[in-house]
Amino acid sequence: MLTNLRRLAVLFCVPRTKPYSVLLPNNPNSTEPLSAHQLKALVLAQYSHGNFSNLVQNVVALPAVLLTACQNITTSPTRDDADYQADSPSILHLVSKRFSIHEMGRQLYQNQFDIEACCVTIEPSTKRGGESLVLPSLKLKVLIEAVRMVLEVVYDERFVTFSYGGRVGMGRHTAIRYLKNSVQNPSWWFNVSFGREKFDSTHVEKLCMFMGEKIKDRILVDIIRRLFECNAVQIELGGCYFGRGFPQESGLSSILLNIYFDGFDKEIQDMRLQKNQENPKFDPNEVVSKDHVFHKPVKMYAVRYLDDILVITSGSKMLTMDLKSWVLKYLEGRLELKVNKVETALHSAVSEKIDFVGMELRAAEPSVLHPPMSEKAIRARKKYLRQKEVRSLELKNARERNRKKLGMKIFSHVFKKLKRSDGFKFDYQIENEVREIFNTWANEVAQEFFGSLEERWNWHRMLSAGDFLSLRHIRDQLPKELVDAYDNFQEQVDKHLNPTKARKLLEEEERRREEEENQKYAKTTVEDLTKLCMKVDAPIELIRKTVKLAGFTNHMGRPRPISFLTALEDADIVKWYGGVGRRWLDFFSCCHNFKTVKTIVTYHLRFSCILTLAEKHESTKREAIKHYTKDLKIFDMSGNEEVHFPTEKEVKMMGDKNLSVDPKLVDGALCLALIRLASDEPPYSCVAHFCERTDTVVYRVRLLQRQLNVNPLDVEKWIQGMGVIHESLHLKCLPLCPHHVHDLYMGKITLQDIDCTSFVDVD
Repeated sequence: MLTNLRRLAVLFCVPRTKPYSVLLPNNPNSTEPLSAHQLKALVLAQYSHGNFSNLVQNVVALPAVLLTACQNITTSPTRDDADYQADSPSILHLVSKRFSIHEMGRQLYQNQFDIEACCVTIEPSTKRGGESLVLPSLKLKVLIEAVRMVLEVVYDERFVTFSYGGRVGMGRHTAIRYLKNSVQNPSWWFNVSFGREKFDSTHVEKLCMFMGEKIKDRILVDIIRRLFECNAVQIELGGCYFGRGFPQESGLSSILLNIYFDGFDKEIQDMRLQKNQENPKFDPNEVVSKDHVFHKPVKMYAVRYLDDILVITSGSKMLTMDLKSWVLKYLEGRLELKVNKVETALHSAVSEKIDFVGMELRAAEPSVLHPPMSEKAIRARKKYLRQKEVRSLELKNARERNRKKLGMKIFSHVFKKLKRSDGFKFDYQIENEVREIFNTWANEVAQEFFGSLEERWNWHRMLSAGDFLSLRHIRDQLPKELVDAYDNFQEQVDKHLNPTKARKLLEEEERRREEEENQKYAKTTVEDLTKLCMKVDAPIELIRKTVKLAGFTNHMGRPRPISFLTALEDADIVKWYGGVGRRWLDFFSCCHNFKTVKTIVTYHLRFSCILTLAEKHESTKREAIKHYTKDLKIFDMSGNEEVHFPTEKEVKMMGDKNLSVDPKLVDGALCLALIRLASDEPPYSCVAHFCERTDTVVYRVRLLQRQLNVNPLDVEKWIQGMGVIHESLHLKCLPLCPHHVHDLYMGKITLQDIDCTSFVDVD
């Protein structure tokens, strides 16, 4: 056997390849998933002389690596179900029921893995035709994930810092956070718009050439090439499906696209470094000269999220135009990509907005991002402070009344004891407690007295008025002890009751507060005149059009029911609305106009859900609200209360302080509806990755574009930038267990986490 493997190694021209039996030792560790550190060490062990070699045979083909890939793509309910976790089977047991992990590794090692046989072609279910959809089977998904993990270890640390998407901790919100925190004084910008184009053989060969610069593994490159040839992996620039969880997007697409653009990113990075060297940073205290001339260095910024490229400059228009010409020349020449030059236009950052990752960007003054309090807010704050003072005064008066009652009780008790006996005889001493209580009262009364300037002034005037003892001929006639006692008394009166010093302190505090306000106002004014920041807004008009297109509102903008959802269970209706609302809230939580998005979710979506439930049960809106409440509470089979739609309190707490890394867009949840079917067929296994549950229900997929009979390519009838699920999945039937149906509705998983090739035929 070893002789045959050595002959195969010589045949495939793989130098210094270890025997397969050595790479797969017969011990328990070979069938256990690897940690991230172990996988990284395994991949880096293949690095030699500036290149990686034999990654498929020495890494990807290992059962431990394949099991790690299976663990990454698994959607087993054991992650969230504590009851099921106790007796949950191992990942090896789940995988072994579907295919042999060792046989798969052996086929990969010998370069005999049949990729074409693991692809399933789904024809469109419409008579008007359309493109067919090629989806990888679960076995091929494991291979794709294993290759992705290896490529991530090889390239992730080599990518530039402004490359987002398809990377750990580098998503949409991370890119927006970078723009808001780092970009200052933008003057011109442009967004590269690609024409709708799929990667053909030319692009694939160029991608393989780029990978060959770092990876010397002919088997790995051949796997990538075959994945593109059988359409198991597709990259379409100018489309709207990257990073949205659509089934037509492969898990390899993101990292392969980053590898393809890596050379472009490094060229931009070199240009940025050169521009920074030409315009070094200054000390903020030295930026303003004696002539009050503000220095604004020329800066260049670039951000790329997969195929969405944004370039920003703080220099002249000619500089930006030259940069744009270079970018177009590189993309069309070096990368051979089709760029839409009409839409790739130069825009003024001050007067024009630009779209990036589904949000609107505009340069704005700092006072726009952090506006001062309005007159109405100031009045409300003063009213609140007055109410707070009144409440504190009421508490103080109540405390004084209670103290008076307690003091009278103590004195009455002491008086009775004195009358009945010659002295005090207690079982325990209360002298210290009584002294502490009276000291506390005395200190509080004294602090209150000294805090009032009027009372101190009145007492000082009464005690120091008519000071006849200050006359010399009277002081000479009095005893010295009396005169000294009087002088000490006057010193104490001046020291504690004279409000002059306290008044001076208050005047100084008030003067200091006015100076701080003036300085703050001056600083704000100067910043508004000399500084521009990045303002990120949600596209409210597009969101309202989407709400109207999906049927949440009528032509007047008022909530309305969605009739075809009445076929769902009450819990599924609420979950569908809750999943759409939560995705909108999570995605746009970093926007400046997030309050408007909150209003759309809390009003339009909430009452559309209530009206849908009312239409299903043939009741009124008032009766539906009385039954479900405004929080849309439902009860499960055990009678436990569940809330899936975001409550008003949750919505109020949301904001840019709780950002996720790369939230999914609402497109996947909005375009998908799962209609439950009543079937007499025997139970099927759940189609989620490596889920062995058989208590499933068959759901029929209904897509929004087919429900509305609208072509997504029609710009006038469809929403700009809104992606759709491939039409081939329309009316397909998927058996799902209750856990994965819940996760799919709530947006925790997407159709990428489901084996769509395992759909069933139900009449």
